[in-house]
Order: sequence, then structure tokens, then C-alpha cells
Amino acid sequence: MSLRRTKVLVVDDDPAMLEILEMRLEGWGFDVRLAADGMEAQEIVESYDPDIVLTDVIMPEISGLELLRSLKSDDEARPVILITAQGSIDIAVEAMKHGAHDFITKPLDYPKLRAILEAAEKEIELRRRSHRLLTQLDQGAGFGSLVGRSRAMREIYELIRRVSATDAAVIITGESGTGKELAARTIHDLSARAKGPFIAINAAAIPDGLIESEIFGHEKGAFTGASGARMGCFELANRGTLFLDEIAEMPAALQPKLLRVIEDRKVRRLGGSHEISVDVRVIAATNQPPQAAVDNGKLRQDLFFRLNVFTVAMPPLRERRGDVQLLAHHFIRELNAKHSTRIEGIREDAMESLKAYPWPGNVRELRNVIERALILAKGNWIERSHLPPYVVNPRESAAGRIVLSVGVSFADAEKELILRTLKSVGNNKAEAARQLGLDVKTIRNKLKSYDME
Repeated sequence: MSLRRTKVLVVDDDPAMLEILEMRLEGWGFDVRLAADGMEAQEIVESYDPDIVLTDVIMPEISGLELLRSLKSDDEARPVILITAQGSIDIAVEAMKHGAHDFITKPLDYPKLRAILEAAEKEIELRRRSHRLLTQLDQGAGFGSLVGRSRAMREIYELIRRVSATDAAVIITGESGTGKELAARTIHDLSARAKGPFIAINAAAIPDGLIESEIFGHEKGAFTGASGARMGCFELANRGTLFLDEIAEMPAALQPKLLRVIEDRKVRRLGGSHEISVDVRVIAATNQPPQAAVDNGKLRQDLFFRLNVFTVAMPPLRERRGDVQLLAHHFIRELNAKHSTRIEGIREDAMESLKAYPWPGNVRELRNVIERALILAKGNWIERSHLPPYVVNPRESAAGRIVLSVGVSFADAEKELILRTLKSVGNNKAEAARQLGLDVKTIRNKLKSYDME
């Protein structure tokens, strides 16, 4: 039988036990080294660097617990498995609290020991895989703020590289959560305007009564409550980039004014008497096909033509499933820093569930699922049980189905449909409106009528 890559150091002061364990472990394919006591084990660790240590608890001079502490200070991730007599289980349980991987009692149950060793071996391989992914991230498994190595993303990177070298207007399309703002920020960071500001505004998230002031600014007294002058987004983005998200949700009455500012490079604040010159690159985004927005009257054709010098179409996550594992580890690293956690990676069965799920909420939904799992995880790994039921069993989950009783009123059915759709897209009103074939104003008005706005 060929040897595994996994190296095991066995430590016991009983020569007969060492001989038996050496024969067993080598028969299972492990690479084995032996130590007669804790001191010899420490010397062997220096040269042999075992993947797993299997040690007796009760030994002269240096006990198994002392050896455990020494090994953990040297390499916290190395699995240490304790062999203990029946009467010293309490000691073994205490050792588990201090980082022991597992323990087994004498007389040894060899099938159980093999299962423990193979479980430790799988964790080692999982850790190595996680480290390889993190190394890929360190070496640039993406482009700017974007992460992914799939063919679809490599094509996006090449287009962004070309667009960034110009000062032309850009429209970024893609479903909610595909990373449109990250793409816009990457274009900005790679452009000649990188040292200037990057200002992002979501047209669907600002009430109609405030959006004009947000974009163009206002002078003192321009309207009730305008107690002082305020710069709008164009002025704030001067010599930089203005990112207009959900451009098709901008009120139709404002679109001609926006077009004029883009063309003339001059802005007049609400209540203002003079124009202010601005030097701004505009990048717009929409989660619906721009031409469809033009056809249904939500986006002015002349504004569309002015913005649509370049189009960057962000692919949905279901079309780049090969990036799920890389993205998940990227989020683990990011969220470990946010929550002060030490999650190392994701168990294989949990990763298979992540890869199989269709991700209607795209990369944003994946990040939310990883954050939830990271918070629920008690150990160093995200388990399948830490994932939401609808991710683990998407076909069995009722998350995507609405069951209505016979005789339910149309108003109640409509309310249930709107609320469930909002929940499925993380309360993104613009995305819910797109999926339901409504406009954002209708969604807002419905929520107000439900007293839920």
C-alpha cells in the first residue's frame, strides 16, 4: 500500500503499545514516527513536522497534556489526539478545552481510532485547500475589488481594463447583487481619476422629493427645511466619478436636467442663480435591460444614448459557479476581521450545497449566507448545518413558493406576493419591482398601505 502524505507521530512510554500502533497505522497507509516520551517527541517534531500527533496522557517527565500545550504553542492547527485510560477521561475532556482534537480510551477501539485519524486527515486537507484559496486571493484572484477567475469574469476584467483607460460614460447592467458598484469602483480606481472622489447614489433609494437636491444640491431657502446651502453629488464628485445606481428609477422629470449637466458639465443648485462647472465622469447602472427601460418609458432614450458609450454586463452568480468557493473564502477572510472570528474554511458537504444553490440574490446573497454561517459556527469550520435550509435543500424549501387558501382576497394575495418577493431579494425594492414587473413607486405605495414602509 502506498503511503499517504499524512505524517503521524505516535508518543507512548509503553514499547509494546508503540509497536502495535506502528503496525496498525502503517497498515492503514500513514507515514509513522515513534517517540518513547514527551521529550523525544519534541525533538522529533522539529525535524519530522508531523501532521497529526497521537499521544498517551500519562507519561513520565513530560505528560501528554504538557506535550499538547507545547505542540499547540508551536502550531495551533496541528491535530493532537490523546490516548487515555478509562479512569482519566476527565483529564482528556479538560485537554479538549485546551485544543486537543479528540481522545480515545484504552483498551483501544481500532476502527474508532482509524475513523478519528481519517477525520483529522480530512480536516488537514480541507485546511490546505483553504490556504491555497487564500493564497490565490493574495496573488490576485480577481481584478480590483472584484473576485473571481471564471471565464465570464475574465471577460469582464478585460472590458473594464479597456474602459478604464478612457473617460467615456458607462452603463453597467446586471441583476441585483452581481457587483455593479464594485465594477464601477474598479473602473474609477484604474482610471486617471483614481485620486479624485468616487460618489455613489442609488436613485431607487431616495424619495422623489429629495432626489433633485441630492444630485444637484440646493441653496439656503430653496425649499422648506433648506436651512443652509448644500453641494449635490455632481459637485462632490468633481474631478472624480459619479456612480448613479438604478438610473431607470430616476424620476422622468429629472432625466432631462441630468442629461444637460452631463453634456454641459455645469450644474445649477436648486434655488441657485448661477451655474457651477464640474468635471465628472458618470457611470450608471441598472438591474433591468436598458433598452427595455427605454421601451417602457422609464429611461429617456437620449439619456440612454449619452450614457451608453460602453456597456458592462455583470454575469449572475449561477453563470459563474466556479467562483463560489473563491468568493466564499474571500468573504470568510473579510468577515473574520469584522466579527473577530477565526473561521478557517467550509466543510466539503457545505461547499457542495453552496455550489449547487442557484443564488437568485447573487454575490450579495452569498455574502449574507456566509456571514450568517460564520456567526453560527462554534468551531473553526462552517458546517452544512450552519447554512439556511433553503440553501441546503433548495428543491424542498418552501422559500420560493406561496401557498394560498381557496377564497383568499386578491388584496391579501398581492400583499403576500410583494412581501415574500421583497424578503427573497433582501428587501431591495428595485429588484423586487423588476421581478414583479412593477415600478419602485408602486412597491413603496403598497408598503405604506400595509403600514410597513
